[in-house]
Amino acid sequence: MDVFPLPLARIGIIGGGQLGRMMAKAAKRLGCTCVVLDPTPGSPASQVAGHQIIGDYHDPAKLRELAELCDVTTFDIEDIDTETLLQLEREGHRFHPSPKVLALIQDKLTQKQALADAGISTAPFVAMPEPSPEAFAEFGYPLVQKARRGGYDGRGVSIMKSAEDYRAHLPVPSLLERFVPAAKELAVVVARGLDGECRCYPVVEMCFRPGENVLEMLLAPADVSQATADAAIELAVRTVEMLDGVGIFGVEMFLTESGELLVNEVAPRTHNSGHHTIEANVTDQFEQHLRAVVGLPLGITDQLSPAAMINLLGAPGHRGRPTIKGLNEALAIPGVCLHLYGKAATSPYRKMGHVTVLDPDIESAKRKAKRVRDLIEISGEDHP
Repeated sequence: MDVFPLPLARIGIIGGGQLGRMMAKAAKRLGCTCVVLDPTPGSPASQVAGHQIIGDYHDPAKLRELAELCDVTTFDIEDIDTETLLQLEREGHRFHPSPKVLALIQDKLTQKQALADAGISTAPFVAMPEPSPEAFAEFGYPLVQKARRGGYDGRGVSIMKSAEDYRAHLPVPSLLERFVPAAKELAVVVARGLDGECRCYPVVEMCFRPGENVLEMLLAPADVSQATADAAIELAVRTVEMLDGVGIFGVEMFLTESGELLVNEVAPRTHNSGHHTIEANVTDQFEQHLRAVVGLPLGITDQLSPAAMINLLGAPGHRGRPTIKGLNEALAIPGVCLHLYGKAATSPYRKMGHVTVLDPDIESAKRKAKRVRDLIEISGEDHP
């Protein structure tokens, strides 16, 4: 019989945002402690973990301090100095997913090249080191330009339907992708353990907010055929196995009108498309990630109830200390589960929380989620 000392492990989390916060909550349940590295004092994750190193994700001394305090280190963001992590790994410190995987995924171009080299279906693309109207025209419209580095939540992405849209291009090293007119955008959250075992969550559908490219509503499970769901899971597992990653990975996909599945992007961390699992699945993505990186058996991923999830975004035109209205009416709706992230300031379209709605009928869950979206507004006392 296994005998573990308590705490089970001290886990370092690089990044103190909402993903780290939900991970720290799961860590407490599992008998682990956490140390958070984040530049913002009182970050959302540190409010739960209780121990924060205040420092930048690119500060070698702070990254070393974290690694030396912890048994294993993970992250809730991707914009990290991987050279320092690789050096610390060579010295014997444990990181999951590995810094090598993070370095590959950080750069959207090397990520796409790795997918293509592994024979994983993805939209046609070219490198665009120096954007120019001629190069864009030669590739052909409609297209999607993605910054190689630093893009997330719709930032670092520009969708261009025609040459007139070139004025909205990103003046940075990037790649161009063929625009895919998707019937649906899907995601599969995959967990991979230290022993290589993979467990997937049921396929979900992502509905994005036009203009901001921020996830607005998620439906779980996705309304797709069993054959499409099986193919999506097989493709997601192949993608994570190609990366040789350990932990949770969010694999985003396009389902084309003709029924083809194309991998869009991979996130080497817990993911917005798995937030509903906290209430809707036997093992949530945050606990599963910790099980994987600590080396515990992976939990089952069965879904207990259909669910719709919406992000609570900062209202446009508002900044400052958050205020929330519509809360009483929203919480009176049966099946509503509220998560606020403890962020000290709101700004337009900033993720301030999320709501998961459970209902035996997915259409009813969707209607309730839309009602919650209309009711709740997070604005700022100091606006604008």
